[in-house]
Amino acid sequence: MTTDKQGSGPVYEAECTTCGESSDAAESKDEPELWCLRHAGALGHTGFRGVTTAFFRATLVNARSGGADS
Repeated sequence: MTTDKQGSGPVYEAECTTCGESSDAAESKDEPELWCLRHAGALGHTGFRGVTTAFFRATLVNARSGGADS
């Protein structure tokens, strides 16, 4: 397994642990963090779960030859 460098980088989101509402996904942590602050200010909810999604690629290996399959 290797990090997929062909697509986007990691995607960040935040989820309120009080009501379950969540931010939009973003390529930067800044947007979900700002969403948390706004949500806390508007509703008084102060607990959040940060979610980071990273993407990977698998390389198939032929067990008999030990080389990569085409």
